[in-house]
Amino acid sequence: MSELREWLEQAAGPREWHGTFAAYFPMVLADPTLARGAHALLYDAVRAAGTRPVQENRPPRYEVFAQQIFGIDDVLDEIVRVFHSASRGLDIRRRILLLVGPPGSAKSTIITVLKRCLEQYTRTDAGAVYAIASCPMHEDPLHLLPAPARERLLRERGIRVEGDLCPVCAHRLEHEWNGDIESVAVDRVLFSEQGRLGIATFAPSDPNVQDVSDLVGSMDIVALQRWGVESHPLAYRFDGALNVANRGLCELIEWLKTKTEIQFTLLTLAQERQIKTGRFALISADEVLLAHTNEAEYQRFVADRKNEALQSRTYLIKVPYNLRWSDEVRIYEKLLAESRGMGHVAPWTLEAAAAWALLSRYEKSEKYPPALKLKLYDGRFEGEYRPAHAQEAREQSPRDGMQGVSPRQVINALSQALVASEVPCVNPVDALKALRESLEHHVGSDTRQTAEPLTAHIASVRKEYDDWALKTVSKAFIAAFDEAAQSLLKKYLDMAEASLRRDKMRDPVTGDWIDPDERFLKSLEDLIGVSEASRKAFREELLVRVAGCLRRGEEFRYDSHPRMREAIEKRLFADLQGTIRTTVSTKVPDEEQKKRLEQVRERLIAHEGFCGHCSEALLRYVGYLLERTG
Repeated sequence: MSELREWLEQAAGPREWHGTFAAYFPMVLADPTLARGAHALLYDAVRAAGTRPVQENRPPRYEVFAQQIFGIDDVLDEIVRVFHSASRGLDIRRRILLLVGPPGSAKSTIITVLKRCLEQYTRTDAGAVYAIASCPMHEDPLHLLPAPARERLLRERGIRVEGDLCPVCAHRLEHEWNGDIESVAVDRVLFSEQGRLGIATFAPSDPNVQDVSDLVGSMDIVALQRWGVESHPLAYRFDGALNVANRGLCELIEWLKTKTEIQFTLLTLAQERQIKTGRFALISADEVLLAHTNEAEYQRFVADRKNEALQSRTYLIKVPYNLRWSDEVRIYEKLLAESRGMGHVAPWTLEAAAAWALLSRYEKSEKYPPALKLKLYDGRFEGEYRPAHAQEAREQSPRDGMQGVSPRQVINALSQALVASEVPCVNPVDALKALRESLEHHVGSDTRQTAEPLTAHIASVRKEYDDWALKTVSKAFIAAFDEAAQSLLKKYLDMAEASLRRDKMRDPVTGDWIDPDERFLKSLEDLIGVSEASRKAFREELLVRVAGCLRRGEEFRYDSHPRMREAIEKRLFADLQGTIRTTVSTKVPDEEQKKRLEQVRERLIAHEGFCGHCSEALLRYVGYLLERTG
């Protein structure tokens, strides 16, 4: 077998199926899912792709979105719940699902993922879809059944059939198959947006030339000459977006900008599940209507009382920007991965860019300022803060994520920084500089009030980067940081346990029984602000955590407890401060300092993801910081 043929066979779709309604009907009796509607088909498609738990107290993550959309799991869960409700025949299936959010908040990406998921699902055995052969709306074959047969099917098998034949199929049944429904040809169909089958997209055009035929099709002038009358089914092209999307999904881009005629055509389809086409009676259609628009356009829509009927047929889901730091980094990683030859991105570069974007998306709050939300929303709880505080902050700031900088602006700035760099590498300082310059392209001179807080956010991110840079270099100066940190933790835990028990402990060197060193315990606790009154409670809480890890068969490490990790890092870094300052800040290092610097560079490259250029840039930057602070 040739290599090309092997590739083609691997890419081949499912086996074709051609038969008659007489052969198809027993298949429905054996597998009632063949009779499911569009919402049920889409819901099953999403579920078939798999689910997985993400974190405690968060909804399951649907695998179909896992590699494309980050940080808005609650929104995705709500969308899928709508499909679930609609799949059970509840009235929500008679609504237009409207996604509203700021530009770049993944609204269109969500719908694109669903379209690709539906396409793939109809290529599987579980997602097989059958239609009357050559029907322009890929009609459900069960529409051939007369009313008595439908009643019996519902009564005996629980299968409900809704809808009537389209004009073309009704005409063909009478003239081509002589009314014999058993002989009507049935094919298996595969949904394809490119093939205009089961999936369609409608985008508004110039209002002056916008025509409802884009949705419902139009007269076929050539066929009209043959058949003579406009009301003849074969003289009409049923090729509008709503005809194409029957039994599947139709995306409506910025549909609130469309003419009233078009909006009410969609209203009729949503509520009555029927399409009004030309000179024909209402045509049955079953499809998921997914629309999206920006918030400003939606507010204008809501403010106009003439739109009340449309509003009542719309189910609104707000799609904010992502609010979690780590997820924002994943968004940029995905977008940069789609580019070619973009060079090296130094550690913490994407974190810096993500922090800046996120700070712009948070509402101002006295209790929970943006810099605090940045960590709380990402599950980084320090000091007295716990998950409950993150929940409270979110409840107090319902507008978080509905404003601010979009990922597009950040990626534009990072791309410019990568291209402009003399070397194929960009670091956090380069990124922050590019983000500041990007304001000239995204914020006009008449919006200084908008630009000023964004500039202030860059200063806030710079402080976070300074802390990270100092810690990273300090770790690199310690040949075995993890071992040193773990050893310090063990010493603290042994002494804390002995202190709580008011017991002595054996000296690991001399073997003598000695009292626990309270000065050592307090020296670590003072670094993280543990007061005298709370020392006992802090030690007890830490030992409870240790016991919990042991019970679960897990190792308790120095970074298992955020406050303990902070204390240990501060202690180790403080011991090295003088050495680091002398080594990094000196203009003319001696041989010993050169050797130490080279070892540090090697560790940064081998263990932290740096390249030769950005490791050198980091050391220069840390030298500048230490020199500035004296």
